[in-house]
Amino acid sequence: MAKVIFSSELQLLTGEDHAMVSATNYRDLVAELLSRYENLSEGEIMKMAVAIDGVVIPDPLLESVSSSSEVHFLYRISGG
Repeated sequence: MAKVIFSSELQLLTGEDHAMVSATNYRDLVAELLSRYENLSEGEIMKMAVAIDGVVIPDPLLESVSSSSEVHFLYRISGG
């Protein structure tokens, strides 16, 4: 199962620092998290950047997630 690491901000919504998910792609991973955590919204997740196995992926919707993957949600930082 893939391991999802929650930022401190997301921990306030999930009540946990990580979760194990059985999804095989990012879209299914998000759906699994949304069904598990009622305080977590799709809008909150979709505005965040995601790193899968240490690689930040700009458009991860169909990205594969393996059973040994580690997924981090990160707040986007804008430059200026």
